[in-house]
Amino acid sequence: MEIPPQLQCLFSAEIEEDGESFVIDVPADEIQIGELEAGETYRVALHPTESNTHRSSVDSPSANGQAQGPPVKEGETRRVEIEDIGEQGDGVARVERGYVVIVPDTEVGERVAAEIQTVTENVAFAEVTERISYYD
Repeated sequence: MEIPPQLQCLFSAEIEEDGESFVIDVPADEIQIGELEAGETYRVALHPTESNTHRSSVDSPSANGQAQGPPVKEGETRRVEIEDIGEQGDGVARVERGYVVIVPDTEVGERVAAEIQTVTENVAFAEVTERISYYD
């Protein structure tokens, strides 16, 4: 992927359906520390990632419109961006529906491929399999 020199920010996000529209949440850090300003108009480019190409049936909404079960499974590898550091010092990433993936030995802003080791209803634990350049 060619990165143009006028690129002002780069982040990963899920596209969410909101009635007749689709929404992408821009992380607050992109506004607070970046070149972006709330209320302004920007050109947005979307590039699919591996994590979006292999969705399983647990990602599908049930008949009442609510998603069921964790959006990851043990043994699956996900490309994630570390958004925060937890109380124990481990990296925290979020995937579909804000589901939390804990990834030890990572830093905020780091992008990694992480193999899911343990899955619970609210959180998954993963191990780094590859460190990914910010521009890949």
